[in-house]
Amino acid sequence: MALENKTADAETGGGFRRFLRALGPGLITGASDDDPSGIGTYSQAGAQIGYGIGWTMLLTFPLMVAIQEISARIGRITGLGLAGNLRRHYPNWLLQVVVGLLFVANTINIAADLAAMGDATKLLFGNPGLVSIVLFGLGSVVAEVFLSYARYVMVLKWATLSLFSYLGVLAVVHVPWSEAIAGVFVPRITWDAAFTTTLVAILGTTISPYLFFWQASGEAEDQRVDPSKGPLLDLPGDAPREFRRIRADTMVGMAFSNIIALAIIIATAATLNSQGVTRIETSAQAAEALKPIAGDFAQWIFALGIIGTGLLAIPVLAGSTAYAVGEAQQWPVGLARRPREALAFNFVLALSVVLGIGFNFTPINPIQALFWSAVVNGVLAVPVMIVMMIMATRRDIMREFAVAGPLRWLGWLATVAMGICVVAMGVTLVM
Repeated sequence: MALENKTADAETGGGFRRFLRALGPGLITGASDDDPSGIGTYSQAGAQIGYGIGWTMLLTFPLMVAIQEISARIGRITGLGLAGNLRRHYPNWLLQVVVGLLFVANTINIAADLAAMGDATKLLFGNPGLVSIVLFGLGSVVAEVFLSYARYVMVLKWATLSLFSYLGVLAVVHVPWSEAIAGVFVPRITWDAAFTTTLVAILGTTISPYLFFWQASGEAEDQRVDPSKGPLLDLPGDAPREFRRIRADTMVGMAFSNIIALAIIIATAATLNSQGVTRIETSAQAAEALKPIAGDFAQWIFALGIIGTGLLAIPVLAGSTAYAVGEAQQWPVGLARRPREALAFNFVLALSVVLGIGFNFTPINPIQALFWSAVVNGVLAVPVMIVMMIMATRRDIMREFAVAGPLRWLGWLATVAMGICVVAMGVTLVM
Protein backbone atom coordinates (compact mmCIF):
# COMPACT_ATOMS: atom_id res chain seq x y z
CA MET A 1 0.00 0.00 0.00
CA ALA A 2 2.84 2.40 0.87
CA LEU A 3 4.51 1.54 -2.43
CA GLU A 4 1.28 2.27 -4.30
CA ASN A 5 0.98 5.66 -2.56
CA LYS A 6 4.57 6.53 -3.44
CA THR A 7 3.96 5.52 -7.05
CA ALA A 8 0.80 7.65 -7.19
CA ASP A 9 2.65 10.58 -5.64
CA ALA A 10 5.48 10.19 -8.14
CA GLU A 11 3.02 10.06 -11.01
CA THR A 12 1.26 13.17 -9.70
CA GLY A 13 4.56 15.00 -9.28
CA GLY A 14 5.73 13.79 -12.67
CA GLY A 15 2.48 14.95 -14.26
CA PHE A 16 2.87 18.40 -12.75
CA ARG A 17 6.47 18.60 -13.91
CA ARG A 18 5.45 17.55 -17.42
CA PHE A 19 2.73 20.19 -17.40
CA LEU A 20 5.22 22.80 -16.18
CA ARG A 21 7.71 21.80 -18.88
CA ALA A 22 5.00 22.13 -21.54
CA LEU A 23 4.47 25.73 -20.49
CA GLY A 24 7.10 28.15 -21.72
CA PRO A 25 7.44 31.82 -22.68
CA GLY A 26 3.71 32.46 -22.20
CA LEU A 27 3.68 31.48 -18.52
CA ILE A 28 6.83 33.45 -17.72
CA THR A 29 5.54 36.43 -19.71
CA GLY A 30 2.20 36.44 -17.91
CA ALA A 31 3.74 36.06 -14.46
CA SER A 32 6.39 38.74 -15.06
CA ASP A 33 3.56 41.11 -15.99
CA ASP A 34 2.72 41.23 -12.26
CA ASP A 35 6.09 42.73 -11.34
CA PRO A 36 6.54 45.07 -8.34
CA SER A 37 5.74 48.07 -10.54
CA GLY A 38 2.59 46.35 -11.77
CA ILE A 39 1.66 45.50 -8.19
CA GLY A 40 2.08 49.20 -7.36
CA THR A 41 -0.19 50.17 -10.25
CA TYR A 42 -2.89 47.65 -9.25
CA SER A 43 -2.59 48.66 -5.59
CA GLN A 44 -2.99 52.32 -6.52
CA ALA A 45 -5.99 51.49 -8.69
CA GLY A 46 -7.67 49.44 -5.96
CA ALA A 47 -6.97 52.02 -3.26
CA GLN A 48 -8.01 55.01 -5.36
CA ILE A 49 -11.00 53.68 -7.30
CA GLY A 50 -12.01 50.55 -5.37
CA TYR A 51 -13.82 47.52 -6.74
CA GLY A 52 -15.13 49.57 -9.65
CA ILE A 53 -11.87 49.12 -11.60
CA GLY A 54 -11.95 45.31 -11.45
CA TRP A 55 -13.70 45.04 -14.81
CA THR A 56 -10.47 46.02 -16.56
CA MET A 57 -9.03 42.57 -15.80
CA LEU A 58 -11.96 40.90 -17.56
CA LEU A 59 -11.58 43.26 -20.51
CA THR A 60 -7.83 42.88 -20.89
CA PHE A 61 -7.70 39.07 -20.71
CA PRO A 62 -8.79 38.24 -24.29
CA LEU A 63 -6.87 41.23 -25.61
CA MET A 64 -3.69 40.14 -23.81
CA VAL A 65 -4.08 36.56 -25.01
CA ALA A 66 -4.53 37.68 -28.61
CA ILE A 67 -1.63 40.14 -28.76
CA GLN A 68 0.77 37.83 -26.89
CA GLU A 69 -0.20 34.83 -29.04
CA ILE A 70 0.45 36.89 -32.14
CA SER A 71 3.88 37.95 -30.89
CA ALA A 72 4.67 34.31 -30.01
CA ARG A 73 3.59 33.16 -33.46
CA ILE A 74 5.84 35.72 -35.12
CA GLY A 75 8.83 34.36 -33.20
CA ARG A 76 7.94 30.69 -33.75
CA ILE A 77 7.15 31.08 -37.46
CA THR A 78 10.08 33.25 -38.52
CA GLY A 79 12.73 32.17 -36.01
CA LEU A 80 13.35 35.83 -35.16
CA GLY A 81 12.13 38.13 -32.41
CA LEU A 82 10.21 41.34 -33.07
CA ALA A 83 13.35 43.48 -33.41
CA GLY A 84 14.85 41.01 -35.88
CA ASN A 85 11.73 41.17 -38.01
CA LEU A 86 11.59 44.96 -37.73
CA ARG A 87 15.20 45.14 -38.93
CA ARG A 88 14.50 42.82 -41.85
CA HIS A 89 11.23 44.28 -43.09
CA TYR A 90 10.94 47.92 -41.93
CA PRO A 91 12.93 51.20 -42.13
CA ASN A 92 15.93 51.47 -39.84
CA TRP A 93 14.70 54.71 -38.21
CA LEU A 94 11.55 52.93 -36.98
CA LEU A 95 13.63 50.09 -35.55
CA GLN A 96 15.98 52.45 -33.72
CA VAL A 97 13.15 54.58 -32.27
CA VAL A 98 11.22 51.55 -30.97
CA VAL A 99 14.30 49.84 -29.52
CA GLY A 100 15.56 53.09 -27.96
CA LEU A 101 12.23 53.81 -26.24
CA LEU A 102 12.02 50.20 -25.09
CA PHE A 103 15.50 50.44 -23.55
CA VAL A 104 14.59 53.61 -21.63
CA ALA A 105 11.19 52.33 -20.42
CA ASN A 106 12.60 48.94 -19.37
CA THR A 107 15.53 50.52 -17.49
CA ILE A 108 13.18 52.79 -15.53
CA ASN A 109 10.98 49.78 -14.84
CA ILE A 110 13.97 47.79 -13.55
CA ALA A 111 14.96 50.73 -11.32
CA ALA A 112 11.46 50.96 -9.88
CA ASP A 113 11.19 47.20 -9.38
CA LEU A 114 14.52 47.15 -7.54
CA ALA A 115 13.43 50.09 -5.39
CA ALA A 116 10.21 48.28 -4.48
CA MET A 117 12.16 45.11 -3.62
CA GLY A 118 14.56 47.13 -1.48
CA ASP A 119 11.67 48.81 0.35
CA ALA A 120 9.96 45.45 0.91
CA THR A 121 13.17 43.93 2.28
CA LYS A 122 13.66 46.88 4.62
CA LEU A 123 10.03 46.65 5.70
CA LEU A 124 10.38 42.95 6.57
CA PHE A 125 13.92 42.64 7.86
CA GLY A 126 15.12 46.19 8.54
CA ASN A 127 18.03 45.79 6.10
CA PRO A 128 19.33 48.87 4.28
CA GLY A 129 17.28 49.18 1.12
CA LEU A 130 20.17 50.26 -1.14
CA VAL A 131 22.26 47.23 -0.19
CA SER A 132 19.33 44.96 -1.08
CA ILE A 133 18.89 46.76 -4.39
CA VAL A 134 22.52 46.12 -5.37
CA LEU A 135 22.37 42.47 -4.30
CA PHE A 136 19.08 41.76 -6.06
CA GLY A 137 20.24 43.48 -9.26
CA LEU A 138 23.67 41.89 -9.50
CA GLY A 139 22.32 38.50 -8.44
CA SER A 140 19.77 38.60 -11.26
CA VAL A 141 22.47 39.40 -13.82
CA VAL A 142 24.81 36.65 -12.64
CA ALA A 143 22.03 34.04 -12.68
CA GLU A 144 20.74 35.08 -16.09
CA VAL A 145 24.17 35.10 -17.73
CA PHE A 146 25.85 32.09 -16.10
CA LEU A 147 23.08 29.55 -15.39
CA SER A 148 22.33 27.09 -18.18
CA TYR A 149 19.33 28.11 -20.27
CA ALA A 150 17.21 25.05 -19.38
CA ARG A 151 17.91 25.43 -15.68
CA TYR A 152 17.29 29.17 -15.70
CA VAL A 153 13.96 28.83 -17.50
CA MET A 154 12.90 26.25 -14.91
CA VAL A 155 13.93 28.66 -12.12
CA LEU A 156 11.75 31.36 -13.68
CA LYS A 157 8.82 28.95 -13.94
CA TRP A 158 9.07 28.02 -10.26
CA ALA A 159 9.39 31.71 -9.39
CA THR A 160 5.89 32.24 -10.78
CA LEU A 161 4.55 30.43 -7.70
CA SER A 162 5.43 33.48 -5.61
CA LEU A 163 2.38 35.19 -7.08
CA PHE A 164 0.07 32.87 -5.16
CA SER A 165 0.94 34.92 -2.08
CA TYR A 166 -1.59 37.53 -3.22
CA LEU A 167 -4.36 34.96 -3.15
CA GLY A 168 -3.24 34.35 0.44
CA VAL A 169 -3.89 38.01 1.24
CA LEU A 170 -7.52 37.58 0.18
CA ALA A 171 -7.83 34.74 2.68
CA VAL A 172 -7.04 37.01 5.64
CA VAL A 173 -9.00 40.15 4.76
CA HIS A 174 -12.73 40.70 4.82
CA VAL A 175 -14.07 41.08 1.26
CA PRO A 176 -17.71 41.93 0.46
CA TRP A 177 -17.73 39.51 -2.46
CA SER A 178 -21.02 40.68 -3.96
CA GLU A 179 -19.54 44.17 -4.38
CA ALA A 180 -16.21 42.83 -5.61
CA ILE A 181 -17.85 40.58 -8.22
CA ALA A 182 -20.09 43.44 -9.36
CA GLY A 183 -16.93 45.50 -9.96
CA VAL A 184 -15.66 42.79 -12.32
CA PHE A 185 -18.81 42.48 -14.41
CA VAL A 186 -20.33 45.99 -14.20
CA PRO A 187 -17.97 48.69 -15.53
CA ARG A 188 -17.86 51.97 -13.62
CA ILE A 189 -16.37 54.76 -15.68
CA THR A 190 -15.73 58.37 -14.72
CA TRP A 191 -14.60 60.97 -17.21
CA ASP A 192 -11.70 62.60 -15.44
CA ALA A 193 -7.91 62.66 -15.65
CA ALA A 194 -7.39 60.43 -12.59
CA PHE A 195 -9.53 57.63 -14.02
CA THR A 196 -8.25 57.75 -17.61
CA THR A 197 -4.61 58.02 -16.52
CA THR A 198 -5.07 55.03 -14.19
CA LEU A 199 -6.76 53.13 -17.01
CA VAL A 200 -3.86 53.78 -19.38
CA ALA A 201 -1.39 52.82 -16.63
CA ILE A 202 -3.25 49.51 -16.11
CA LEU A 203 -3.31 48.81 -19.84
CA GLY A 204 0.33 49.90 -20.11
CA THR A 205 1.17 47.42 -17.35
CA THR A 206 -0.88 44.49 -18.67
CA ILE A 207 -0.28 45.05 -22.40
CA SER A 208 3.32 46.21 -22.38
CA PRO A 209 5.88 46.28 -25.24
CA TYR A 210 8.56 44.41 -23.31
CA LEU A 211 6.16 41.45 -23.02
CA PHE A 212 5.79 41.32 -26.82
CA PHE A 213 9.55 41.34 -27.36
CA TRP A 214 10.23 38.78 -24.62
CA GLN A 215 7.66 36.21 -25.78
CA ALA A 216 8.60 36.45 -29.46
CA SER A 217 12.30 36.13 -28.63
CA GLY A 218 11.56 33.32 -26.17
CA GLU A 219 9.87 31.30 -28.91
CA ALA A 220 12.79 31.93 -31.26
CA GLU A 221 15.26 30.97 -28.53
CA ASP A 222 13.44 27.73 -27.68
CA GLN A 223 13.71 26.50 -31.25
CA ARG A 224 17.39 27.47 -31.46
CA VAL A 225 18.25 25.25 -28.47
CA ASP A 226 16.09 22.30 -29.57
CA PRO A 227 17.60 20.40 -32.54
CA SER A 228 14.19 18.93 -33.39
CA LYS A 229 12.70 22.39 -33.94
CA GLY A 230 13.11 25.10 -36.53
CA PRO A 231 11.17 28.07 -37.90
CA LEU A 232 7.74 26.98 -39.05
CA LEU A 233 8.51 28.60 -42.40
CA ASP A 234 10.93 25.68 -42.85
CA LEU A 235 8.90 23.03 -40.99
CA PRO A 236 5.25 23.83 -41.78
CA GLY A 237 4.08 20.37 -40.72
CA ASP A 238 4.80 21.26 -37.08
CA ALA A 239 2.45 24.25 -37.17
CA PRO A 240 -0.81 22.71 -35.82
CA ARG A 241 0.95 21.21 -32.78
CA GLU A 242 2.99 24.34 -32.10
CA PHE A 243 0.02 26.67 -32.44
CA ARG A 244 -1.95 24.57 -29.93
CA ARG A 245 0.97 24.70 -27.51
CA ILE A 246 1.40 28.46 -27.94
CA ARG A 247 -2.30 29.11 -27.36
CA ALA A 248 -2.46 26.95 -24.21
CA ASP A 249 0.79 28.45 -22.89
CA THR A 250 -0.39 32.01 -23.52
CA MET A 251 -3.88 31.51 -22.11
CA VAL A 252 -2.53 29.96 -18.90
CA GLY A 253 0.05 32.73 -18.51
CA MET A 254 -2.38 35.59 -19.12
CA ALA A 255 -5.12 34.04 -16.95
CA PHE A 256 -2.59 33.64 -14.14
CA SER A 257 -1.50 37.27 -14.57
CA ASN A 258 -5.02 38.69 -14.51
CA ILE A 259 -6.25 36.57 -11.59
CA ILE A 260 -3.35 37.80 -9.46
CA ALA A 261 -3.86 41.40 -10.59
CA LEU A 262 -7.55 41.17 -9.72
CA ALA A 263 -6.66 39.72 -6.32
CA ILE A 264 -4.41 42.73 -5.63
CA ILE A 265 -7.12 45.19 -6.70
CA ILE A 266 -9.75 43.49 -4.53
CA ALA A 267 -7.41 43.20 -1.54
CA THR A 268 -6.44 46.87 -1.61
CA ALA A 269 -10.02 47.95 -2.28
CA ALA A 270 -11.27 45.88 0.69
CA THR A 271 -8.61 47.21 3.06
CA LEU A 272 -7.24 50.56 1.96
CA ASN A 273 -10.06 52.09 -0.09
CA SER A 274 -12.69 51.01 2.44
CA GLN A 275 -10.69 52.79 5.18
CA GLY A 276 -10.25 55.97 3.15
CA VAL A 277 -6.60 55.28 2.25
CA THR A 278 -6.65 56.29 -1.40
CA ARG A 279 -3.11 57.51 -2.04
CA ILE A 280 -0.69 54.63 -2.61
CA GLU A 281 2.34 55.25 -4.83
CA THR A 282 4.27 52.01 -4.38
CA SER A 283 3.69 48.32 -3.75
CA ALA A 284 5.76 48.58 -0.54
CA GLN A 285 3.51 51.40 0.71
CA ALA A 286 0.54 49.14 0.05
CA ALA A 287 2.16 46.37 2.10
CA GLU A 288 2.91 48.81 4.94
CA ALA A 289 -0.60 50.26 4.86
CA LEU A 290 -2.09 46.76 5.10
CA LYS A 291 -0.55 46.10 8.52
CA PRO A 292 -2.80 48.24 10.76
CA ILE A 293 -5.87 47.20 8.78
CA ALA A 294 -5.33 43.51 7.99
CA GLY A 295 -2.50 42.55 10.36
CA ASP A 296 1.12 41.41 10.21
CA PHE A 297 0.39 38.28 8.18
CA ALA A 298 -1.15 40.21 5.27
CA GLN A 299 1.76 42.65 5.31
CA TRP A 300 4.33 39.83 5.24
CA ILE A 301 2.61 37.97 2.41
CA PHE A 302 2.25 41.13 0.35
CA ALA A 303 5.87 42.17 0.89
CA LEU A 304 7.30 38.71 0.20
CA GLY A 305 5.31 38.63 -3.02
CA ILE A 306 6.97 41.89 -4.09
CA ILE A 307 10.42 40.35 -3.68
CA GLY A 308 9.46 37.11 -5.43
CA THR A 309 7.85 38.81 -8.41
CA GLY A 310 10.79 41.19 -8.72
CA LEU A 311 13.20 38.26 -8.97
CA LEU A 312 11.05 37.00 -11.84
CA ALA A 313 10.46 40.32 -13.62
CA ILE A 314 13.96 41.84 -13.66
CA PRO A 315 15.44 39.08 -15.83
CA VAL A 316 12.51 39.37 -18.25
CA LEU A 317 12.86 43.15 -18.50
CA ALA A 318 16.64 43.00 -18.96
CA GLY A 319 16.36 40.02 -21.31
CA SER A 320 13.77 41.67 -23.56
CA THR A 321 16.02 44.76 -23.79
CA ALA A 322 19.06 42.65 -24.70
CA TYR A 323 17.12 40.67 -27.30
CA ALA A 324 15.75 43.85 -28.91
CA VAL A 325 19.10 45.68 -29.03
CA GLY A 326 21.00 42.57 -30.10
CA GLU A 327 18.64 41.70 -32.93
CA ALA A 328 18.59 45.32 -34.07
CA GLN A 329 22.40 45.31 -34.29
CA GLN A 330 22.59 41.75 -35.74
CA TRP A 331 24.63 40.46 -32.80
CA PRO A 332 24.58 36.83 -31.63
CA VAL A 333 21.77 36.80 -29.07
CA GLY A 334 20.39 34.30 -26.62
CA LEU A 335 20.47 33.21 -23.02
CA ALA A 336 21.35 29.70 -24.21
CA ARG A 337 24.68 30.85 -25.65
CA ARG A 338 27.81 30.73 -23.56
CA PRO A 339 28.68 34.17 -22.14
CA ARG A 340 31.70 34.60 -24.42
CA GLU A 341 29.59 33.71 -27.48
CA ALA A 342 27.20 36.61 -26.89
CA LEU A 343 29.33 39.26 -25.20
CA ALA A 344 27.48 42.27 -26.62
CA PHE A 345 24.08 40.73 -25.81
CA ASN A 346 25.12 40.05 -22.21
CA PHE A 347 26.69 43.51 -21.92
CA VAL A 348 23.36 45.16 -22.83
CA LEU A 349 21.54 42.87 -20.39
CA ALA A 350 23.94 43.80 -17.58
CA LEU A 351 23.98 47.49 -18.56
CA SER A 352 20.20 47.76 -18.29
CA VAL A 353 20.25 46.32 -14.76
CA VAL A 354 23.31 48.36 -13.66
CA LEU A 355 21.65 51.55 -14.89
CA GLY A 356 18.52 50.53 -12.99
CA ILE A 357 20.62 50.09 -9.85
CA GLY A 358 22.35 53.43 -10.42
CA PHE A 359 18.99 55.17 -10.88
CA ASN A 360 18.28 54.46 -7.22
CA PHE A 361 21.39 56.42 -6.17
CA THR A 362 20.26 59.63 -7.93
CA PRO A 363 17.93 62.36 -6.62
CA ILE A 364 15.33 61.13 -9.11
CA ASN A 365 12.73 58.99 -7.37
CA PRO A 366 12.29 55.90 -9.57
CA ILE A 367 8.95 55.13 -7.98
CA GLN A 368 7.55 58.52 -8.98
CA ALA A 369 8.89 57.92 -12.48
CA LEU A 370 7.28 54.50 -12.53
CA PHE A 371 3.65 55.46 -12.97
CA TRP A 372 4.54 57.66 -15.90
CA SER A 373 6.76 54.89 -17.24
CA ALA A 374 3.65 52.71 -17.32
CA VAL A 375 1.84 55.50 -19.13
CA VAL A 376 4.75 55.80 -21.60
CA ASN A 377 4.56 52.03 -22.10
CA GLY A 378 0.88 52.40 -22.90
CA VAL A 379 1.59 55.15 -25.43
CA LEU A 380 4.54 53.24 -26.95
CA ALA A 381 2.48 50.07 -27.18
CA VAL A 382 0.13 51.59 -29.75
CA PRO A 383 2.62 52.06 -32.64
CA VAL A 384 4.39 48.81 -31.71
CA MET A 385 1.09 46.93 -31.81
CA ILE A 386 0.15 48.51 -35.14
CA VAL A 387 3.46 47.46 -36.71
CA MET A 388 3.19 43.99 -35.15
CA MET A 389 -0.35 43.48 -36.46
CA ILE A 390 0.66 44.55 -39.96
CA MET A 391 3.69 42.26 -39.76
CA ALA A 392 1.58 39.31 -38.59
CA THR A 393 -0.84 39.65 -41.51
CA ARG A 394 1.78 40.13 -44.26
CA ARG A 395 2.07 36.99 -46.41
CA ASP A 396 5.55 37.95 -47.57
CA ILE A 397 6.66 37.59 -43.92
CA MET A 398 4.36 34.90 -42.50
CA ARG A 399 3.46 33.11 -45.77
CA GLU A 400 0.59 30.66 -45.25
CA PHE A 401 0.69 31.35 -41.50
CA ALA A 402 -0.43 34.97 -41.78
CA VAL A 403 -2.76 35.69 -38.85
CA ALA A 404 -6.43 35.70 -39.85
CA GLY A 405 -9.92 35.23 -38.43
CA PRO A 406 -10.87 35.90 -34.79
CA LEU A 407 -7.25 36.14 -33.64
CA ARG A 408 -6.58 38.89 -36.16
CA TRP A 409 -9.64 40.89 -35.13
CA LEU A 410 -8.94 40.48 -31.42
CA GLY A 411 -5.39 41.73 -32.04
CA TRP A 412 -6.70 44.80 -33.82
CA LEU A 413 -9.33 45.31 -31.11
CA ALA A 414 -6.56 45.33 -28.49
CA THR A 415 -4.66 47.89 -30.56
CA VAL A 416 -7.71 50.14 -31.01
CA ALA A 417 -8.65 49.86 -27.31
CA MET A 418 -5.16 50.93 -26.29
CA GLY A 419 -5.26 53.80 -28.77
CA ILE A 420 -8.65 55.03 -27.52
CA CYS A 421 -7.45 55.00 -23.90
CA VAL A 422 -4.32 56.97 -24.79
CA VAL A 423 -6.38 59.59 -26.66
CA ALA A 424 -8.91 59.79 -23.80
CA MET A 425 -6.06 60.30 -21.33
CA GLY A 426 -4.62 63.10 -23.47
CA VAL A 427 -8.00 64.83 -23.74
CA THR A 428 -8.74 64.68 -20.01
CA LEU A 429 -5.26 65.88 -19.08
CA VAL A 430 -5.66 69.09 -21.12
CA MET A 431 -9.29 69.75 -20.14
